[in-house]
Amino acid sequence: MTSTDIQAADVVAARVGELTEIFERGLQEKLGVGASLGIRLEAAGAGFTRYYLDPNPATINAMFTVHGGVLATLMDTAMGSAVFTTLADGVAYTTLELKVNFIRSVALDGSRLTCEATAVHVGRRTATAQGRITDVNGKLIAHGSTTILVLQPQ
Repeated sequence: MTSTDIQAADVVAARVGELTEIFERGLQEKLGVGASLGIRLEAAGAGFTRYYLDPNPATINAMFTVHGGVLATLMDTAMGSAVFTTLADGVAYTTLELKVNFIRSVALDGSRLTCEATAVHVGRRTATAQGRITDVNGKLIAHGSTTILVLQPQ
């Protein structure tokens, strides 16, 4: 293993630690999408995250299915976090563009939704990522992509 590999592993470990800390703090203080919608971080690594959501009454629309905005939020969270795992200390990000393709509706039946996201490209100014939401049986619920603005420290 080279020193560059070790440095990259250290960056990933630091970012994963930050993600975990942010979500745990949000749950304790009842802040953010984890507390309000029930979105939870399950796994993270270099350019990869997996989040899950157990649909609940706060996530439904007027047709009593999971609201598309909730699905988009789950995907945006996962894709942004996948990019975040690759960024150096002090570098921030924000979503520039979000594209979600909804494949099927989700009933409020207690079934868990999982979103896996991967960073596709991470540059100095922009990054892209893709994500997929599946149900407990592995059926595709939605897929999408994002363009992210990378905010270098000044």
